[in-house]
Amino acid sequence: MRLGIWLLAMAACGLPVSAWSQQGLRLNRDDLQKRANGVLALMSFSIVPDITTSSLSINSGGESTSGSNEFFMTQLGGGDTFSDSFPVYLEGVLAASRYDPTFVATEGAEVRRIPTKWNSISATGGIGWDFKLTDELKLRPIFNFSLGKVVSDLGVASRYAGRQTGKDFEFLDRGSLNAYGLGGSVMLDYELSRPGYEVDVELRYSDIRLKSFNSSAAVRGRATAQSANLWARYRAPTGIVLLQRPLRYVLELTHSEFLGDQRGILGFDRLTSIGIGLELDSSAYNMIITRTRLVGRYVFGNNISGFSVGLAVSF
Repeated sequence: MRLGIWLLAMAACGLPVSAWSQQGLRLNRDDLQKRANGVLALMSFSIVPDITTSSLSINSGGESTSGSNEFFMTQLGGGDTFSDSFPVYLEGVLAASRYDPTFVATEGAEVRRIPTKWNSISATGGIGWDFKLTDELKLRPIFNFSLGKVVSDLGVASRYAGRQTGKDFEFLDRGSLNAYGLGGSVMLDYELSRPGYEVDVELRYSDIRLKSFNSSAAVRGRATAQSANLWARYRAPTGIVLLQRPLRYVLELTHSEFLGDQRGILGFDRLTSIGIGLELDSSAYNMIITRTRLVGRYVFGNNISGFSVGLAVSF
């Protein structure tokens, strides 16, 4: 699958040897800025709770890229309402990602490829309130806030850059990009519980704006995380009893539409996930964990398909 982020390149400037030996390796700063915006757009996938993007591992290549552009992301998060009498909703997400872009720099007529490693970590919190529309349906507005950090390292590839680098490489060589995000989400939550089965459906729209701060002087970045997500789960007994409770089978369906800066940046505009698994109920015992759920999922979208396994617990 192709990443929708262009490699940076400069045409050879054709200067004489004496001129470009003083200039050293150069990167196009405008293109570096675009890549900084792009890495924040990639981070935007990790700040919104979403089953379809909770674990992504992509090796890219194609007609618009050259070299290595690997991307990996993992996400851990959860949320719950405090109580029926005090319906404050709290959620949190921790995520880490790694992106390995390859830059193209010029030194006069000479062109060098500079592989880098970008590692990021982000955290998102949310606080909301449940407005009860019916016994099963709730409207939940949420205020979200995020913090993230991207660290760039040339590592062993620094020898390719040589010693004449200047401010062009300030961010690439041990630079950092700090970002904060403010925004919100609105959710419709439908929960139906019957003795023989349970149905949960959530419809969510999120809009969080990311902006850099206190970062390397070479780059500034901003991105908008906008997405619409439909999530549904059906649980019913299998007929097997474990730990004095019925062992349940689980069916899941999730569909996400990516908007704003997320749209197309990884080569797709939407993702759909279909899952099946088992849920073990341990509530009969004096344990912190009341349910443990293991679900295998098949994820697909335009130009992409893959498999994942998810483990979740309830308290």
